[in-house]
Amino acid sequence: FFFLFRFLGMHARPNSQVKNKQPAKMQITAEQIMREAVERQESEYIPPKQKIQDLEELEHYVVTKRKTYEDSIRKNQQHVGNWIKYAKFEEEQQQFKHARSVYERALKVDHKNPLLWLKYADMEMRNKNINRARNIWERATQLLPRVDQFWLKYVLMEDMLGNFVGARQICERWMTWEPSKRAWGTYINMELRHNEVDQVRSIYERYVIVHPDTVTWIKFAKFEHKYGDNERARAVYQRAIDFMGEENFDKCEELFIKFAEFEIMVREFERARAIFKYALDHIPKGKANDLYKKFIAFEKQYGNKAGIEEAIVNKRRFHYNEELKQNPMNYDAWFDYVRLEEENGDAARIRDIFERAIANVPPANEKRFWRRYIYLWINYAVFEELENDAKKAREVYNEAIKLIPHKKFSFSKIWILFANFELRQGNLDAARKVLGMAIGKAPKSKIFQEYIELESKLGNVDRVRTLYEKWLKTFPFDCNAWCKYAEAEDVLEESERARAIYQAAIQQPLLDMPELVWKAFIDFEITEEAYDNVRSLYEQLLERSQHVKVWISFAQFEHSIEEVENARGVFDKAYKSLRNCELKEDRVLLVETWREFEEELGDPVKIEEVRKLLPKRVVKIRDIKNEDGTDGGKEEYYDYIFPDDLESQPTKLMELAQQWKKQKLATSED
Repeated sequence: FFFLFRFLGMHARPNSQVKNKQPAKMQITAEQIMREAVERQESEYIPPKQKIQDLEELEHYVVTKRKTYEDSIRKNQQHVGNWIKYAKFEEEQQQFKHARSVYERALKVDHKNPLLWLKYADMEMRNKNINRARNIWERATQLLPRVDQFWLKYVLMEDMLGNFVGARQICERWMTWEPSKRAWGTYINMELRHNEVDQVRSIYERYVIVHPDTVTWIKFAKFEHKYGDNERARAVYQRAIDFMGEENFDKCEELFIKFAEFEIMVREFERARAIFKYALDHIPKGKANDLYKKFIAFEKQYGNKAGIEEAIVNKRRFHYNEELKQNPMNYDAWFDYVRLEEENGDAARIRDIFERAIANVPPANEKRFWRRYIYLWINYAVFEELENDAKKAREVYNEAIKLIPHKKFSFSKIWILFANFELRQGNLDAARKVLGMAIGKAPKSKIFQEYIELESKLGNVDRVRTLYEKWLKTFPFDCNAWCKYAEAEDVLEESERARAIYQAAIQQPLLDMPELVWKAFIDFEITEEAYDNVRSLYEQLLERSQHVKVWISFAQFEHSIEEVENARGVFDKAYKSLRNCELKEDRVLLVETWREFEEELGDPVKIEEVRKLLPKRVVKIRDIKNEDGTDGGKEEYYDYIFPDDLESQPTKLMELAQQWKKQKLATSED
């Protein structure tokens, strides 16, 4: 039977799978579901109102409610709301004795709950039981003296009853607990309502001791200004500043602003300006933004042109200080800061800023980090020299030179400026010593040039030659050094020495700009009218380089000395030499220059011969390859076909035709 039952049950059970998954014709939104749920919600049950007809029903109603409240209190004694509802019910029935009993029972359960005391006292006050209310407030303030609301309502009750002396006594007891600022404000306002100014002053004296912050002192000063005289108010501000001390001036921005505004109100503008300046000098720059704004507004309204400019300068100083505090390595900001102080002409400030700036040494020994930094030292030294303090300027230069890591990099500018400074001071030996030290520690071409120029002006030829030799020994690849040395000998009319220097230069295996030396050597020989030497130099140069410009220069030289046939010979050699050159543009340039040369001479036969050598420009297409080797498309370019190339083309065509014929014969035989 068990198995039969399972079998029948399985077959009788309906299929739980969804057969039709198509969307319904009527779609229901979430908004519609919520609206229908609200519409079908049953209304809240409202119990029927009970109308009491006689005293007996009333007594029955009271007994029933008391039993209900007692049951709820018995279930949860800690629930303050049940006690308050119970007491309020008894109060509504004018059963004050029962109401007091409920409150007293509640206080035994939780006497630290302020709400119970407040409701208890409010009940007695509403029903004008003043003495009972006083009794409750006394008990509350003794048990919970830190609850300001008890004291506040107690004082307010006595004040409304006209018991001012009692209210003051309560406030004095309250103040012994050193309550919050609101409590002190309540006491002060009460005394002010009764015009007890001296009493308020004594309260403020205790107030600023209990709460010694700027807000309290400002209130005290404003009180004195309103009810006393200006001297008393000024004395309060001064006491506040002395009390706070310089170590807490970062918290006194508002105090200084109010002090200055007070002086402005009493028309003491110089006092206000002095207060602003004193505050700006002693408050940290980052915590004086509002002070700066007030100072600038004050100067614009009451100050003169100098005062306004000083206020603007102070604002810019603040901006630079904040910027440098965030990034002390921002040397451009240091330069701007120094320039600002230089406009004002305060030497002590400028010197202080320079000292602060040079203390920020770049963290890495790389020249790119030092380029801007080293100009701080240079400007510092120039400033000291302009201030007629040569000793200090010399110290700055020496410290800068000691600081630079000369083994890794150096700056020729600072050595040269140091030497020029010594020359301006009339110390020739010191200048030579500086330049000699520079050559020994960090030799550079600029330093050699400066030293050589100095000795040349003094006419020390032997020193000049020694320096040139040292220069060439240190930098044998420097073409500028070879040319300068040779030019110096040429100026002294020492042609043989100059020629020997040029010869030694072109024989160097490595030069940074060899074309400079060759050009200078050729120009020198042309000046000396040693034309054979010039031809020899050109031939030597062409052995090293077949550049088209060398050939053109050689031909132009021959033309300049009226050796026309030699010039034609040079052009012809150049054309034959460049025939196999891959750069066809060089051949084009040569032929066009040759044509201009012949046109200048005016020989029509020669002109026609050269014109026959001019190429034909054609447009061709070539493939473009990308960097990764892929096909990048095609592009058009100009190509030049020379007559010589056309003459060689038929031979090539015949060779290709013969190869094609041989391949065809071999194919037919197969």
